[in-house]
Amino acid sequence: MVVYRELSSIEADLGIPARTLYRLSNNIGKHYREKKIPKSDGTVRLLSVPDEILKKVQRSIAEKLLAYEPVSLYAKAYRIGGSVISNAAPHVGKEKILKLDIYHFFDSISYSSVKEKCFPAEKYAEKIRILLAMLCYHGESLPQGAPTSPIISNIILRDFDIEVGRWCSERKIFYSRYCDDMTFSCDGDFDGAEVTAFVKQKLGVLGFILNDRKTRLLKKGDKKTVTGIVVSEKLNASKEYRRTVRAEIHYCQKFGVEGHLSRTANALAENPSKYLASLMGKVNYVLQITPENKEFLEYKEYLSDIIKEFK
Repeated sequence: MVVYRELSSIEADLGIPARTLYRLSNNIGKHYREKKIPKSDGTVRLLSVPDEILKKVQRSIAEKLLAYEPVSLYAKAYRIGGSVISNAAPHVGKEKILKLDIYHFFDSISYSSVKEKCFPAEKYAEKIRILLAMLCYHGESLPQGAPTSPIISNIILRDFDIEVGRWCSERKIFYSRYCDDMTFSCDGDFDGAEVTAFVKQKLGVLGFILNDRKTRLLKKGDKKTVTGIVVSEKLNASKEYRRTVRAEIHYCQKFGVEGHLSRTANALAENPSKYLASLMGKVNYVLQITPENKEFLEYKEYLSDIIKEFK
């Protein structure tokens, strides 16, 4: 285990002078700008986006320090091998699915948690722990938009994941977590209230609370999706998603790409190449979930040919 007792060691490993680290930490607020991102439910997600110099420092911290901290196998976001697909896979075909959500997840992660969990005293001298935690924190919350925040969130919930996963395993319940979305599923006797109460108590110890408005218990006959992926019988993109992509492809084939874009209020109407890249991304998303989908394999081949025309 690497131990950092001298600031010169951090300088060397991060590749950034100590004076730059201290200058940033002393004026951290000046190095962020706010960005609003519309959410599917009509609300807005507020991001705190670091400027280029702070982003460079945070990326270095994430890649050279935080990447070596262990996270649980139950965490399916922000890690190698993690994805919405790997998050949904354990719950395919299950009779009951319980979905829970942490309320204001990133906003509820405290500075002290970041310092204690991510930069522990056995690995870092106190002055270094304080400095690194300050470089990863902003105001009263963990900044969404900072390169360090995703991996920090997984480190913070590592012990929680392990404890909840063990408790579920003893009851033959499957558990996975994608950021602040927790999913539990089972084929047999499944007491959603018991699971919810247990999770709520464990989260409370860490200073988190459940978003009760997003609690969902899906039973036999309900449409079952996990992080946007249908898991009723097999993994699949939703019918609505596939229908939307199918319609876009149809109009491109009928009117031509530029003709289709001229008929719509698409924000990418002036940039067909970017539109096609976006559409290819949607097709590839479906194929990630169902690689054998012949219809979407044909769409991919069609788009590959069309994209060449706009290069």
